[in-house]
Amino acid sequence: MARASKRPALDAPRGRSGMLSRSPQPSRDRFGRFTEWIARAMGTPWFLLGLSAFCVVWLVWNTMLPTGWRFDSADNGFTALTLVLSLQASYAAPLILLAQNRQDDRDRVQIEQDRQRAERNLADTEYLAREIVALRLALNEVSSEVITRDVLRDELRALAEDLQARASGESDDEIAEREERRRKAERREKAERDARER
Repeated sequence: MARASKRPALDAPRGRSGMLSRSPQPSRDRFGRFTEWIARAMGTPWFLLGLSAFCVVWLVWNTMLPTGWRFDSADNGFTALTLVLSLQASYAAPLILLAQNRQDDRDRVQIEQDRQRAERNLADTEYLAREIVALRLALNEVSSEVITRDVLRDELRALAEDLQARASGESDDEIAEREERRRKAERREKAERDARER
């Protein structure tokens, strides 16, 4: 008789049977949440009132009731009450410290995230500032190189005058002199325009 093989089927992922047979593990965070709950509970006025009421009931029980009902005598200095309170304090201090350590870890992670966010914001701000400066420079270049209709009209008029002068037989010296006068006038107009813009 053929033995059944214990190999997993090839159509099933490896380790799947192990995951199903494993019992669920308690969360490591559960104890941390418990310590924080204890620390929060011990830091409330209700805890102090409850502890005070417990101590008052304990003292009244062991001083006012008949001797047979007392379990912690005043003659021994309420030894059992002292042990109960010291036991409570000895467990409360480490639980509170554990809760503080968890809070410190969370604060450290939060500070790191805030630092990274601040670095990203700073980098974004610097990038936007550089882009704004680049746009402003490009806009200044474009505005200084813009050819308005008036400038274009003047250039075309000067070109037409040059063509008429050449056609009428003017000498090159006269054309160059007129061109120089026109350029001086343009420079003067540009200087006046710049002065008005400032």
